[in-house]
Amino acid sequence: MLLVALSIALPYHYALAALVPTELLSDSAAAADARGRLMQYLAREDVRAALATQGLDPEEAQARVASLTDNEVRQITGQLDRLAAGGDGLGIIIAVLVIVLLVILILKVSGKLR
Repeated sequence: MLLVALSIALPYHYALAALVPTELLSDSAAAADARGRLMQYLAREDVRAALATQGLDPEEAQARVASLTDNEVRQITGQLDRLAAGGDGLGIIIAVLVIVLLVILILKVSGKLR
């Protein structure tokens, strides 16, 4: 009698089983690959020197990368992939020149520049 009362009163836990989608497995594999690429970047001597110049400990940076979530790691590697190898200096120079030309044009039209 006591056993029946306890089985009714206590919460009933059960487990669910399901197939694991392939996307979930491939996402974790892609995240592991991205994390490995970040660790390779941090292992480079020029990156370690740049971190030291900024006052950061390279080992601490590696520990922080290890503690990032998979989504954060994919986001960082995506940003690294979009960066140009030598930077985009030409685009910045062109943008500055266009802005300067626009300012000169506006000043000439308004009569403040002769």
